[in-house]
Amino acid sequence: MSSILITGASKGVGRATAAELAKRGHRVVATARDPRTLDGLDVDQRLRLDVTDQASVDAAIDQAGEIDTLVSNAGVIFAAAVEASPLSEIERLYSQNTVGAIRVVQALLPQMRQRGKGRLVFVSSMGGRIVLPGNSAYAASKWALEAFGETLAIELSGLGIDVTLAEPGPISSGALDNVTIYSLPGVSDDPYAALVGGSIPPEMMSTPEQAAAALAELVEADTVPLRVPVGPVAQHVLAARDAAPYDQPFLPA
Repeated sequence: MSSILITGASKGVGRATAAELAKRGHRVVATARDPRTLDGLDVDQRLRLDVTDQASVDAAIDQAGEIDTLVSNAGVIFAAAVEASPLSEIERLYSQNTVGAIRVVQALLPQMRQRGKGRLVFVSSMGGRIVLPGNSAYAASKWALEAFGETLAIELSGLGIDVTLAEPGPISSGALDNVTIYSLPGVSDDPYAALVGGSIPPEMMSTPEQAAAALAELVEADTVPLRVPVGPVAQHVLAARDAAPYDQPFLPA
């Protein structure tokens, strides 16, 4: 049995992962900005943790005690062409998706280093390896997370702490149902409108439970690879990305 802390466990993949790992007999510490959203989760602890608030992170880590594995899942998204993306919203995505993830890691690493053992499981995205029109800010925050994760894998390789980046494709968690979309202000004929905010066919989506099962396997595995595509769409798209010319933009067919 491992002690596992999960960020962003109020809904979707985070909640499903907390439930799956608890069902497998692990000690699960589920966290969210509002701990009331964790009601009904049958886990060891339900704690407030806002990845953008250092005091909140420190308090949660202190209450959680010894943690073997972090599942870093908290994240947000919006859709907009680069020209139409509000800078404040780009900063918000970086603050939560990237800096917030590293803030939690920094709080946990001292205890993991002292024990000489630990695992960091980052919930990245296939968007951390590719870009789509209208998705630049989210993808950039995940590309940055991938850079931090790969660097951590190198820095921690001799300390008994391993790192893996899970890269899911689209997931039917509800997060993509009502994505905030920004268009060019004051422009009646937005040239980017056809590129932004298209719906994803349901048959292309994995369920939160499927993603949770994949994450649970990464938590329990003896060893983990640096990167793991999660779901058939991510596997197909990232294989195509790897085979595509390096000197040209790549757009999945």
